Amino acid sequence: MADQIRLSEPVTKPEIGRAANIARLAADYVTLTKPPIISLLLVTAIGGMFLAAGGVPSLTTLLLVCIGGTLGAGGANAINHFLDQDIDALMSRTSQRPVAAHRISPAKALTFGIALNVGAFLLLASEVNLLAAVLTLSATLFYVLVYTGWLKRTTPQNIVIGGAAGAIPPVVGWAAVTGGLDLPALYLFTIIFFWTPPHFWALSLLIQKDYEQAGVPMLPVVVGTERTVQSIFGYSLVLIALTLVFAATSAVGFVYLGTAAALGAVFIGMAWQLRREQTSRKALNLYLYSLLYLALLFVTMMVDSLVGV
Repeated sequence: MADQIRLSEPVTKPEIGRAANIARLAADYVTLTKPPIISLLLVTAIGGMFLAAGGVPSLTTLLLVCIGGTLGAGGANAINHFLDQDIDALMSRTSQRPVAAHRISPAKALTFGIALNVGAFLLLASEVNLLAAVLTLSATLFYVLVYTGWLKRTTPQNIVIGGAAGAIPPVVGWAAVTGGLDLPALYLFTIIFFWTPPHFWALSLLIQKDYEQAGVPMLPVVVGTERTVQSIFGYSLVLIALTLVFAATSAVGFVYLGTAAALGAVFIGMAWQLRREQTSRKALNLYLYSLLYLALLFVTMMVDSLVGV
């Protein structure tokens, strides 16, 4: 009877408050990992795995790479919150991030990020292969030390060089399947390397005032809108050329070539429109399309590998 009475008692307000606080804290820790960025990185990693396998890769390896990649990228992003806390607090877009807004202490964010990366390395090294683990860790080190810790605050070419970190996931996928590195993996790396500047510079045009406020020398802040859109168009041309030249390898076929050409034509068209009409709407359109473009390009690689089976 006593048990029944206790079970029927309503939950108290302090208990509800504690549960809400735990939920908010958990949500902040998830925010530290930047899930939208991780999802795109995983698509590129999976694309690399499909190409390396010439079809559907081992589902176990696929799952392990996704888990390891999520931990590694999430950890890198958490460390980014720690390193960028000062400039995040100055920009309207980032001022409410967990560390900048003092909801999570810098020390806890750093510890969380390091722990995720240690977990990623141990998982990939023990269950996949050492090369995949080393590549994942190298992406984190390059992102947090070279890009975030150095280039971002010192040169308008920060995202050009720093983009190498985001280009590593498909190489990890390739290495996870083959245990080595081959020419197609280099193409995948290079495609994302040249995709990053037009993608990020389009975003930079939209939040240029934020970067000015924080003293971050992003390209639009340093050279102005005119030269930035010219650079966007130039990199877009190189990007699309690379995606088409990739079709000359045996890694992809006609499904990829046709789709890459169509997607690339739209990309160049939008970059040209931005060059002609330097408006926020045109910059936003290109930024959003660049996200869709990369995801569809790598999904096309997966489909192409299945058609070729």
